[in-house]
Amino acid sequence: MRTLVESLKRLYNADPPKVTIEKLNSLLAEEKITQEEYNYIIGSV
Repeated sequence: MRTLVESLKRLYNADPPKVTIEKLNSLLAEEKITQEEYNYIIGSV
């Protein structure tokens, strides 16, 4: 995976999360990340 995606995953899984699901949705809508990368970040299959 790209460095951006790995960083987002780490920040999303931090306690407390430093990246919100709303931010990830925004990045997906802006096509900064793909649906596959989004699913990887949030841990969905």
